Amino acid sequence: MTTTPSQKLFCFGLGYSARVLIEHLQETAANQWAFAGTHTRPEPQPAKKRDGDVSIATFSGDGPSAEVRTHLRDATHVLISIPPDLEGDPALRHHGIDLAQLPSLQWIGYLSTIGVYGDAAGGWVDETTPARPSSERALRRALAETQWRSFGTTHGKRVQVFRLPGIYGPGRSVIDSLRDGTAKRVIKPGQVFNRIHVVDIARVLAAAMQAPAVYSIYNVVDDEPAAPQDVITYAAELLGIRAPAEVAFDAARMSPMAQSFYSENKRVKNDRIKQALGVTLQYPTYREGLLAIVRDT
Repeated sequence: MTTTPSQKLFCFGLGYSARVLIEHLQETAANQWAFAGTHTRPEPQPAKKRDGDVSIATFSGDGPSAEVRTHLRDATHVLISIPPDLEGDPALRHHGIDLAQLPSLQWIGYLSTIGVYGDAAGGWVDETTPARPSSERALRRALAETQWRSFGTTHGKRVQVFRLPGIYGPGRSVIDSLRDGTAKRVIKPGQVFNRIHVVDIARVLAAAMQAPAVYSIYNVVDDEPAAPQDVITYAAELLGIRAPAEVAFDAARMSPMAQSFYSENKRVKNDRIKQALGVTLQYPTYREGLLAIVRDT
């Protein structure tokens, strides 16, 4: 006997984090969920409208999508992981009316960045710290956050913002960059970063979907802000190889994107996801996360 799912997750953007969330929900409550999400371009075979167990809609961000409207009709939960543009979030701009009129909608989650805090000179920040974005990328995220929270207030919809640091996991970690020879051990004294394993993002989002609506903003970060060179050294030890030579930040050849990360230095607290959502991180520091990646590959 086939059970009809009682809940449906629609994802604007089927990227790394969204797909791991879908996998998590399939593993923990498979019969309760249906899934749909967007790709930016039509699939090579137009007749194919499913990707595994996920129904696919095309959404380029430059206008509303009839396919999106169709798949949104019975959505109970919506996750937004696509990047904003200069005007804010394109999903809200083109499908905000559809979401506002959706009676089945219980939850909207927006994936943002801890970059909205700006630089804290190595100090601690939490969700009560005012946003002071300095990069264009973070300014766009802060605008999109404001738009979504205002939408929730105006239309009586539950909207929650999840601020993420650098994301790592299988296929996307320093383990991979060490193996392919692209890892750099850049030294900038005092510099630290938070990180988060993609599995823990999924676990936090799943908990937020079902928990009472206590807060509208959550930092989804690990327990230990750490120097990037320490992470690379530890990963090299796990692989039994020599760590790359140290390179001073001023002498390092990095992309503008990589350089922008080093322009901000902060330690981000994660107490709220533990206390309000009851989440215990599966990978509380980079050590547990990298060790699991090595063991599984």
